[in-house]
Amino acid sequence: MRLSHPFIRLPWRFDAARLAEEALALPREAWMAHPNGTPGNFAVALISSGGGDNDSFDGAKRATPHLAACPYMRQVMASFGVVLSRSRLMKLDAGAEVGLHVDFNYHWFSRVRIHIPVVTHPHVTFHCGAERVHMAAGECWIFDSWRRHNVMNQSQTERIHLVIDTTGSSGFWQAAHTAAARDDGEVAASAEFVHFNPAADPALNMEHCSGSPVMAPEECAALVEDLIADFLANPANDAPLSGAYARLMRGFVADWRELWHLHGPTAAGLPHFRALIRETRRRLHPNRRALTTRSNDIGVNAVFAARVLNAAVAQDATGPRQSQA
Repeated sequence: MRLSHPFIRLPWRFDAARLAEEALALPREAWMAHPNGTPGNFAVALISSGGGDNDSFDGAKRATPHLAACPYMRQVMASFGVVLSRSRLMKLDAGAEVGLHVDFNYHWFSRVRIHIPVVTHPHVTFHCGAERVHMAAGECWIFDSWRRHNVMNQSQTERIHLVIDTTGSSGFWQAAHTAAARDDGEVAASAEFVHFNPAADPALNMEHCSGSPVMAPEECAALVEDLIADFLANPANDAPLSGAYARLMRGFVADWRELWHLHGPTAAGLPHFRALIRETRRRLHPNRRALTTRSNDIGVNAVFAARVLNAAVAQDATGPRQSQA
């Protein structure tokens, strides 16, 4: 999700010692390796698709047995008053890093990731755009995942963060916008401390619907127009090719809307939707970086595929839309 600032410190603080106690008590087998095999990167699923040990973005979200064993983490998650999506504990071994990248798939277009450091060290740094911060234990941050970002653990100890994905409620975003306009020190001084309540067992609101089996044409148009505006604004792009891509993408939306009104999100329409996706892929320039976005220099082919084409139709007639990690 794009934000007004690379980093925004949010006005909440948490008991890092208690969070660490819960995190470190989890069994070793709960820690999953990174889905891309990134060395030194591990995660425990707390809220996941179906409540299992997986990294999927798709399907209804459920609390895992690991979260059931962590009462304060549940209270922390509930304290934001938002609908929760995929959420995890994320561990970065001593000396490990998360390489420079951009989160540009469908999931991240409308979701932000809340970071709460649980176990950390001053030599752990988070880089986003031209800025970098050390997120201290118990603090609360969000960052702009549309900018290039990476994390480096140059300490001799592991780093563990509680990370929570959400689209955010109006109250959450009001708090974030207010915090973004203030100095980090002011936010820290006035941050609300969320204490552990041994008698509390809050209900968690989790995503039950991550998208319809077939993307609605209005959503498709919004995703496409955002991308078109970005690459048309890049003076380094070839102007005729940019114009051709804009026509291609808007034509895709027009045909998608026609199919939607003819079939709706039904099984009968799926072969036609998928055929349109295949034909559109075929017409993309063979050079994946023939056009790039102005905002972060990402190849337009990759963004269009991950944000729209991969996410537009479910793999089956009734399942959730496909989404790429």
